[in-house]
Amino acid sequence: MEITALATLILVLLLSCNFIYSTWNKMYRWRNLPPGPTPLPIIGSLLHVKRGELVNSLNQLREKYGSIYTLYFGSRPVVVLTGYQMVKEALIDRGDDFSNRGRMPTIDRYFQGHGMILGNGERWKQLRRFTLLTLRNFGMGKRSIEERIQEEARFLIEELKSYKQSSINPTNILGQTASNVICSILFGSRYNYQDVNYLRLLNIFNEVFQLMSSTAGQFHDMIPEIMDHVPGPHQKMRILFEKLLEFVTERVKINQETFDPSNPRDFIDCFFIKSSQEKEDLTGAFSARSLPLSLIQIFVAGTETISSTLRHGLLIMLKYPEIEAKLHEEIDRVIGGNRSPSIEDRSKMPYTDAVIHEIQRFSDVLPLNLPHATVRDITFQGYTIPKGTDVYPILYCALHDPDYFATPNKFNPNHFLDENGSFKKEDAFIPFSTGKRVCAGEGLAKMELFLFFTTILQNFKLTTKMHLTEADISPNMTGFSNVPIPFELSFIPR
Repeated sequence: MEITALATLILVLLLSCNFIYSTWNKMYRWRNLPPGPTPLPIIGSLLHVKRGELVNSLNQLREKYGSIYTLYFGSRPVVVLTGYQMVKEALIDRGDDFSNRGRMPTIDRYFQGHGMILGNGERWKQLRRFTLLTLRNFGMGKRSIEERIQEEARFLIEELKSYKQSSINPTNILGQTASNVICSILFGSRYNYQDVNYLRLLNIFNEVFQLMSSTAGQFHDMIPEIMDHVPGPHQKMRILFEKLLEFVTERVKINQETFDPSNPRDFIDCFFIKSSQEKEDLTGAFSARSLPLSLIQIFVAGTETISSTLRHGLLIMLKYPEIEAKLHEEIDRVIGGNRSPSIEDRSKMPYTDAVIHEIQRFSDVLPLNLPHATVRDITFQGYTIPKGTDVYPILYCALHDPDYFATPNKFNPNHFLDENGSFKKEDAFIPFSTGKRVCAGEGLAKMELFLFFTTILQNFKLTTKMHLTEADISPNMTGFSNVPIPFELSFIPR
């Protein structure tokens, strides 16, 4: 009996050692990867990431290992790029080599490579071309996207006025505002601010972003082989995505029942037309499965990021009323109070333009960027990076690069103003990423931020009972996305 037990123990030890050795060997198979902390079997570099401080942990590792280094998410090597010049060299100068989308285990199991944002190869290229063209030429002679945003801005002002200067949390209202623009493009219609069912849907978006940024969500992306089997809040993602899929599938069905190819009303109708033209499509870019998954990605990307940026902007204005006063002066001088702001006004409003850019830079809504991956085996910065290696071009390090921004950790509109008070561009300003994978909705997002922000300040003075500190307005930098602290404010008609 004792001999059998001893033999079993020895067998278990031998199998364990073999597993550890094979895992370790796999980690170091590519000896010429950039330097980084020594990983452990199974968990990789997990111990080098402070709980709830992923962005800060990556920034601290930069100080030790330089602008390019390697972490291990489990047994999987991940190359991290920090600082604008390093990100530029990879995504712009060597854009073709780094143009694939990297793995995001938290959501990959739901999308499985479908959709413009998470797809790769020919499928991704076709969807991206189609989406860019549809957004650019949307309407086929009907209302322009700018007119849709201006209309939504008017609905927003009326909604804010209805609260009669009472103190409110703007999260839900701004979420509805941003999502209604996307809804008008994707589905051809908007939703009323009092629509309870739609508000529940927007709360799902918020929860998805919160779960992805949570400690459990971060661990899931780093060691999915373990976290897939560990109970926790990250397991709720499946339920949330099923609800999103149910919503967009119903919208697709509504369009199918009333579809007229000679009169396309929205993105879905344009997709139907393209799908009928691509019957021999072997990539699945315009398949029935691709449409709802593409809609979810565009919907989420175009809602939460705009809403979060606007909330950051309002919070910052409450902290700096002197900046708000200067904005009021420029808005009154250029636009006045009798017409809606237009995108043409932006070129005449350098201070407003600079403030909005600085809000984007400072709030840094997606500090980690979305992961890229190498298309082929490459040599980069003297290192060998194998095909399919995940690459993280960290936006935080570019947007806070002291070589480009004099006070990177302070809110300072002068980062985007020259000595004459004219607006100036900064190369390191890349909140939408850059290169082949730059956000397809960048132009739309910029238009929304300018028109919504100026319309709010054209009509209201912002006040709060809260005593805000520098720490209150600073981004949390906890994980995938940055959301501002919960706050309340009053909108006082001007």
